[in-house]
Amino acid sequence: MFADLGHFSKKSLKITFVCLIYPALILCYAGQAAFISKNWRVFEDVTYLSESVPGAFLRHIVVLLSLLASAVGSQATITASFSVINQCLALGCFPRVKVIHTSDTINGRVYIPDVNWLLMILSLGIVIAFQDIAQIGNATGLAIISGMLVTTCLMSLVITLYWEKSLFVSACFLLSFGLVEIMYLSACMSNFHKGAWYLVVLFVFSMTIMISWHYGTMKKYEFDLQNKVSMEWITEMSPGLGVSRVPGIGFIYTDIVTGIPAFFSHFITNLPAYHQVLIFVSFKSLPVPCVPQKQRYLIGRLGTKDYKVYRCIVRYGYCDNIRDTDDFEDQIIHCIGEFIALEENDLESLTSPEGRMIVVGNPMLDGNALVPIPEMNSNLASPRLSNNGTQRTLSSDSIESASAPVTRRKVRFMLPPESPKMQVSVRAELQELVDARESGTAYFLGQSHLKVRDGSSFLKRFLIMTYVFLDKNCREPPVALNIPHAALVEVGMVYTI
Repeated sequence: MFADLGHFSKKSLKITFVCLIYPALILCYAGQAAFISKNWRVFEDVTYLSESVPGAFLRHIVVLLSLLASAVGSQATITASFSVINQCLALGCFPRVKVIHTSDTINGRVYIPDVNWLLMILSLGIVIAFQDIAQIGNATGLAIISGMLVTTCLMSLVITLYWEKSLFVSACFLLSFGLVEIMYLSACMSNFHKGAWYLVVLFVFSMTIMISWHYGTMKKYEFDLQNKVSMEWITEMSPGLGVSRVPGIGFIYTDIVTGIPAFFSHFITNLPAYHQVLIFVSFKSLPVPCVPQKQRYLIGRLGTKDYKVYRCIVRYGYCDNIRDTDDFEDQIIHCIGEFIALEENDLESLTSPEGRMIVVGNPMLDGNALVPIPEMNSNLASPRLSNNGTQRTLSSDSIESASAPVTRRKVRFMLPPESPKMQVSVRAELQELVDARESGTAYFLGQSHLKVRDGSSFLKRFLIMTYVFLDKNCREPPVALNIPHAALVEVGMVYTI
């Protein structure tokens, strides 16, 4: 409910609560209290709201209003579930699912079809299995009081960490509300065998999925860090050793922000060719709701200028959508153009082991290094892996590439008119970037195959096997990243965890 109400402003919530919700609740509770005071006898299974309504016609009206209220409450719960799962996706705590943004102005309004179907199946399963409103009420009561207790615990952290109040104030808040909620929780747990057990089972099932996915993701990241290679490994592979540079731009998507991922070195070892411009793209989640557009892209260079190898770190918050446009790569190219033009200036930068990372602002509004020229839709060609345009497939190493053309909006770039402020070397490098963009684009992804190390514990095997099952049955990374299959190259790697 709170996740759903977050789409509204504080002022609208206050006005609605004071003018509508609070008076309605007071009148409802006052009427029931008056009815109970006149009918003080204790009746079993009596709903005082329905009994206190005089006349059959008014009771039908109350039933209709109750149905409408339940529909509104259910819709709020469903949309709140979508918002929470979308945030879990950004934090890497939930398997990849399709997220549809239903609003052009409010980023938090999302729709997740898979979760919607799952909620429907669970709702029908509860009704068919229990067939008793009392047991469903026990499970609902445990869910509500558990959510209130968790909210109280998190609110105490907000008081200390965000509001910067003393620990005494936080402890007083936690004890005053937490003790009351713990008593309610103990009362609800007394009905554990009367329907409340279902909520505990659902909680364990959900936590198993989230923990397994997070554990498997972290183990893959640790494996990539331990098996990465340095930039010198690529620079030492000169053309004299059989390694050639082909026209075009290669986007290498990886989780690590330093070094060369193991799957790309594995690719070059078996197919000694890579594009004239390489861009290593990494996505990093920050513990904030949204990252401003002017602070989203970190651009750096790997090696010297002669190798034309760049790194782009895309920072996002848990409420941001990573790939909500079809021109994501065009934005990166535009940012790299700004980086090339501003690299020598005294700019806001971050230090990394591979050199300076420059913060680039809005790629389509700031700067004048490259001028975008939108064109009509065009079919993306297959990635170029050799000078004659042929494509080689390494089946033994699980390198896969699709061949069907995909229609996407293409954006061309051109250099601005000559300016005395722009150095000749900078203009030449920008021209090479534009020429590489015109030659074609390829996308490289690592296709992981996790294998549990011999002698591992049962818990580790269970978590890894659960992660493998979820990874095979959830949304594929190319689809989640909106990568065209016609220009995709997947490199298989065995991860021994």
